This record gives sequence, structure tokens and C-alpha cells, in this order.
Amino acid sequence: MQLTHYNSKFKPKQFPVVLICDNISNAANVGSLFRTADAFGIEKLIFCGEDIPLGKKMKRTSRSTENYVSYDIEPSIENVLRQHRESHRLIALEITTDSRPLTAYQIQNDKPIALIIGNENFGLSKTVLNQCHDVLHIEMYGQNSSMNVVQAASIALYEISKQLKN
Repeated sequence: MQLTHYNSKFKPKQFPVVLICDNISNAANVGSLFRTADAFGIEKLIFCGEDIPLGKKMKRTSRSTENYVSYDIEPSIENVLRQHRESHRLIALEITTDSRPLTAYQIQNDKPIALIIGNENFGLSKTVLNQCHDVLHIEMYGQNSSMNVVQAASIALYEISKQLKN
């Protein structure tokens, strides 16, 4: 028998993770990030940028998770990173010449985590990457060098929550 959210045995849990989203501009991606944040029990979503689409299209994708996932909207990612630099481990999710594979990364339990994801088309700027403690990437084996930002965030949050759960 297929289970639903009414009869599944999942136990609610919250992890010390903040997801910082830099200029996510697609409403469906914003809605999906709310669902992903809920699914992985993260503490808060922070959307950085001027025009975060929170309208009808976002709500259609979020399936009401925006009503109970804690979130903030901040105009400047630099200010958000500055506010979290001492209290959190800043982890950028981006493919760079210096990034390390997500699966080889061992989460340190000494600080909460701030996972930083970038714009759908441009990723994270060098300025943002330079402010992070670690830069991680998802190993990929096909011809493409990127994937949808929500898919990437979901994979990273799965790995992070798996490690923090143990």
C-alpha cells in the first residue's frame, strides 16, 4: 500500500541548517525550495535578492509549505554571509577548480551549516565563493556540467541530513 503524508511513519526532525539562496528568480524553483526545506527539516530559508517571486506560481509548487517553513528575504547576500560567518559553517554548492566532491566531505558538528546556492543561470559569484569556508560540488557523469538548482540543493541537503542524523 502506498503511504501518504497522513499515514507515513516519518518522524519530524529539524537540522541545524540554513539554506541561503542567491537571486533565485524562477517561481517554480522558489516553491520547490520551500518543499525541499520542509522535506529535509532545515531551520530556515533565506532568499537574497530584490525580486524573489512569491506569487501564485510559487505557491502552486510549494504546496503550502511556505506557511510553515521559516524564511527571510534579504536584499544583500553579502550582509547575510557576514551575519552567519562566525556562527555557521558556510558551504557553497558550486563546481569550481577548487571545489571538493560532496560525497567526500565530512560534516563537522561544531557549528550549524549554511548551505549557499546560486542563481539558476549564473551560479554563485567569485565574491560569494571567496567568503565561504568550503566549496562543494556534486559529481556528475554525463555530458552536462550542471543541474537544476533545486535538484542540486536536494542532493546536498540529503547528504548533509544523512550525516547529521548519525
